[in-house]
Amino acid sequence: MRIGLLMLALLVPCSARASNEWQIRPYLGVTFGGGTTLLDLEGGANHPHLVAGISGAMLGDVIGIEADFGHVPSFFEHGDLRLVSRSGVTTLTGNVVIGIPRHMTTYTLRPYVVGGFGLVHARIDDLNDVFPVRKTLPAIDVGGGATGFLSNRTGLSWELRYFRSVGGSVDPLALSPLPEQLSFWRASMALVIRY
Repeated sequence: MRIGLLMLALLVPCSARASNEWQIRPYLGVTFGGGTTLLDLEGGANHPHLVAGISGAMLGDVIGIEADFGHVPSFFEHGDLRLVSRSGVTTLTGNVVIGIPRHMTTYTLRPYVVGGFGLVHARIDDLNDVFPVRKTLPAIDVGGGATGFLSNRTGLSWELRYFRSVGGSVDPLALSPLPEQLSFWRASMALVIRY
């Protein structure tokens, strides 16, 4: 992890040059295509769920860094089974952003790719609290999107990103002999505020 942070620091200049811009992006979206080896009593992980979050980024002309926080309530719930009383998934990642040079996209959408690593936290409370799950796992995320500005300070961004836990031990309560894993896709739209 220290090596990764050092690489991020070397990739992005730390000087406060005029070419760097800061962005805050509150977003709403949906998760889909999920899968898990955790005890998912209702099979909710592979169904769509609303997600909300916020990211902050410092972008240079081509390369930037980003911190992303997202929360998906009711991630492990689906239908009327009512086996789970409360659940959710929270992600926190640090990423590298690589975009088309800003001067090439002044009056149009600016495409970018993003990837990094961080943590994913899963919580599942069943009705009788017999098999509660609280797991925080290391994770990676990769994706891409495009940003367009409506004014000098505000714009919109559309993004598709994939999250996947890495590592993890074998959960004796899980239905699979595989290590604990959680993965899903996130499609989102963000309000972009730059300064």
